Amino acid sequence: MKIALMDSGIGLLAAAAALRKLRPDVDLVLSSNPASMPWGPHTPEEVTELALGCARAAAALEPDALVIACNTASVHALATLRAELEPALPVIGTVPAIKPAAALGGPVAIWATPATTGSAYQRGLIRDFGGTADVTEVACPGLADAIEHGDDDAITAAIANAATRTPAGTSAVVLGCTHYELVADRIRAAVAATATPDLTLHGSADAVAAQALRRIADHTPTGTATTTVLHAGTPATLPPAATYYPESQFLLAPTP
Repeated sequence: MKIALMDSGIGLLAAAAALRKLRPDVDLVLSSNPASMPWGPHTPEEVTELALGCARAAAALEPDALVIACNTASVHALATLRAELEPALPVIGTVPAIKPAAALGGPVAIWATPATTGSAYQRGLIRDFGGTADVTEVACPGLADAIEHGDDDAITAAIANAATRTPAGTSAVVLGCTHYELVADRIRAAVAATATPDLTLHGSADAVAAQALRRIADHTPTGTATTTVLHAGTPATLPPAATYYPESQFLLAPTP
């Protein structure tokens, strides 16, 4: 079994690790374009072209499914990717976990990139899945970029900044960018002081991994647990910053 994941950068590590936990034998293709990130400031058309480039490079290696492990790409490019690649290649998008967070009934904060925060897409998700929960959108400028580069000081500063704008009494934080899942523990610690004692964080990696496996008809364990890395379609290795995060330990040495 081979599953490809695409993202602007290393935000795909969380979903890749979740897949490797569920299926230790799975072959993974990690397709990204880190030189072009962050994707948030790009126009929807530019994001779609960047996502298509990563997706086509991954699809050339004939995976059984493709995970769009990027919220921005899912917002702007999912329909285009599905139109081009399905039904031959199942395409799984990433959606912020607003529904399960809101279902708990308490105040919810959605941490997301500045481009996603306040967008029609996110406001639509809140309208459709937020129920009666009190939902606050919290922009996190610079956080995804700091995570991408493993810049510890910048990560700390960006999280602290977003935490000051997260309302006291928040009971659930939705991680609306796949990069944020790599520092979930640090986000929890920053918010915990003013949050409710039962604070929960809601990422998308586990749900996306499970959905990818459901979309594959043949679950025969044929993989050999390889990890192939592509940067802008060119064989590469995981960037040094990836090793900063525990999720990278679930990936074997990359094999171009």
